[in-house]
Amino acid sequence: MDVMPLLLLVAGSAAVAAAGRRVPVPVPLLLVAVGLAVSYVPGVPDYTLDPHIVLPLLLPPLLYTAATNSSYLDLRAQARPVALLSVGYVLFATFVVGCAAYLIVPGLPLTAALVLGAVVAPPDAVAATAVARRVGLPSRITTILQGESLVNDATAITAFKVALAAAVGEGATWAGGIGEFLIAAVGGVGVGLVLMVPLHWLRTHLTEALLQNTLSLLIPFVAYAVAEQVHASGVLAVVVVALYLGHRAWEVDFATRLQEEAVWKMVAFVLESAVFALIGLQLPVVLRGLGEYEGADTAWYALAVFLVVAVARFVWVYPATFLPRLSARVRAREGELSWKGPFVIGWAGMRGVVSLAIAFSIPLTVHGGEPFPERNLILFLTFTTVIGTLVVQGVSLPPLIRLLKFPAHDVQAETLAEANAQAQASRVAELRLDDLLADQRNALPAPLADRLRMVLERRRNAVWERLGQVNPVTGETVDDTYRRLSREMISAEREVFVRLRDGRYIDDEMLRTLLRRLDLEEAAAYREVT
Repeated sequence: MDVMPLLLLVAGSAAVAAAGRRVPVPVPLLLVAVGLAVSYVPGVPDYTLDPHIVLPLLLPPLLYTAATNSSYLDLRAQARPVALLSVGYVLFATFVVGCAAYLIVPGLPLTAALVLGAVVAPPDAVAATAVARRVGLPSRITTILQGESLVNDATAITAFKVALAAAVGEGATWAGGIGEFLIAAVGGVGVGLVLMVPLHWLRTHLTEALLQNTLSLLIPFVAYAVAEQVHASGVLAVVVVALYLGHRAWEVDFATRLQEEAVWKMVAFVLESAVFALIGLQLPVVLRGLGEYEGADTAWYALAVFLVVAVARFVWVYPATFLPRLSARVRAREGELSWKGPFVIGWAGMRGVVSLAIAFSIPLTVHGGEPFPERNLILFLTFTTVIGTLVVQGVSLPPLIRLLKFPAHDVQAETLAEANAQAQASRVAELRLDDLLADQRNALPAPLADRLRMVLERRRNAVWERLGQVNPVTGETVDDTYRRLSREMISAEREVFVRLRDGRYIDDEMLRTLLRRLDLEEAAAYREVT
């Protein structure tokens, strides 16, 4: 197996993503554009998307990291709009896009058109999360988009299987399709519910952070594989497990949380970068198979399908948002709602790698050995829809949000709430410390007891100090100055330790121990003021 193309993909996409953080262009779009350009460089190998790799190996970790960073409580509060988008909209888009493609493309069978509809129906989890982070959407909109993208892949994959069964001649009925969807959904949730408690128990009872994080890396693949083995939705199984573990993450050892955060940030960065680069790299593969459909008519088909996809989302979003509000109970519970939020949700439906992976899983032949009807055209229309949504919507979404002028986050109010929470926790911790020190078994020398109280006091005051004035001389806030001085002191200590090692007064093992202690001190200083 030649690993060089894989290494080039990972290294190249990571480099582009790192550079993209310093330019105003959204990173996903930059990766896709570079992938498109690189795909025609002589000597670049073909990176054909393999659904047997993307769906079981790339999708689970991306879903897992997105779900663990989501809020179970916020998702539960937005359950109605999330369900309407992740289930209702996907089925609606499958039907509308399928019927439109059937009418637009001469000779395209309805069953094959519905396969296309199911393929392009789900907005992508990676794209939605990446854009939401970049543009700073209001928390309610971000929650709805993230919740939709966590669940909608399961709906789309099930709809695709039903449409595909009809297209290849296996026969499929509405009743059978609904039954398969319910089995997949209930089964996926059931597998997640069965696995989440023992997996959490195992995480909390492993004694080493290294073992706990190894388990963390395995969890999404285990949940997905178990669910798929029993013909349930692996997507839903991963999401259920991840939401539970994220909600109970506070019960895990602090070292595990620190390592896990760093590990999953790296995993998400590498996978997201590679996924968007892979989208662009598919262009030569798709065009080579287009054959008889090359020409102006095919470009018109692509534009028409893209427009149907974009318009259908608005056709669904506005009624799904405002019709439930005809109920007085809903209006009383949710308060006033402007047109701006639904507009952003409607415009934020970028498609991504999952749609392409599903499209590439379309078989070459149907029953009887006949070629699958218009398979290459379906691949091309999927590709152009994905690129179109990423380019048109991905580029225009940030300025659109600025134009709509959503209320900015009230940083002062958020900091005040954080300070009040820290003050309550510090009071309880101080009382607990007094009780412990009153016990003779916990006797400490006075300087060490005072140090515990000093650390507690510093933690309590750090948040309040963030509300203070900026230093008129340096332009720094109090926490900026604290962080800078702390790092200068720690840097001076590091230089001494290295000099002692170079002079053979201490060995490398002791140096690593001392440097780790300073690293933890620097991390603590940073966290106290951020």
